[in-house]
Amino acid sequence: MNLGSLPPLREALADHGLMARKSFGQHFLLDLNVTAKIARLAGPLEGQTVIEVGPGPGGLTRALIEAGAKVIAVEKDARFLPLLQALADVADGKLTLVNADALTVDEAALLGGPGIVVSNLPYNVGTPLLIKWLTGPFRPTSMSLMFQKEVAQRIVAAPGSDAYGRLAVITGAVAAARIVMDLPARAFTPPPKVASAVVRIDPLPDRPSPEILSALEKVTAAAFGQRRKMLRSSLKTLGGEVLCEKAGVDPNARAEVIPVEGFLSLATIFVSSRP
Repeated sequence: MNLGSLPPLREALADHGLMARKSFGQHFLLDLNVTAKIARLAGPLEGQTVIEVGPGPGGLTRALIEAGAKVIAVEKDARFLPLLQALADVADGKLTLVNADALTVDEAALLGGPGIVVSNLPYNVGTPLLIKWLTGPFRPTSMSLMFQKEVAQRIVAAPGSDAYGRLAVITGAVAAARIVMDLPARAFTPPPKVASAVVRIDPLPDRPSPEILSALEKVTAAAFGQRRKMLRSSLKTLGGEVLCEKAGVDPNARAEVIPVEGFLSLATIFVSSRP
């Protein structure tokens, strides 16, 4: 394997006449020192199978392969396939390219076993992809994902903070999450208007059932959809004060102060109370 024979990323992009598409939320990470650090934070990757969404020019892809991973790269934008194929040609079978929309792809079928997700996610689909991986049938062994910093802060937020909301609750119900790296806008080409951050997400040993997770999505949507209201009002259509009292949650409290365990209790009671 000789990744060193590949041209620098900027040169490769120029050779293929490629530019980032705003409609796809693309911002390229071309600094190989940064991509190598992300791979280390996601590691150890030797012998692991990694799904990468939105590889674009393949900067992070190179780092993952160099770290010893076998990479399945899911790229919706077919313009990048020739550039990525040049990488696959020198990767000794360690790179598989999939031209598909990650929102609809079956990750478990692609992997055929356990796997990790490491991605610089396109900004416009980052949150839906995270929810898919947290609540769906695919169970990654870990995730190291780059988001807009504001989104990253919402993922790891604690109760009582301004950033605490649905994303923190759903994440906290199934995983432990922490920000492991901050990146300024200037690290990207073209620079976005906001800073970014990498979030490391590791699943908890005990996972709520699919029914509880589905109920949790409903409860949090109602509670945070009217976050300035007391729960007895915001959850009125789901059971309101009675639901709260059965779950041991203060009906006069607002959503922003209820810990993950409280929301899981609400979801559990909601499921058990349905006919």
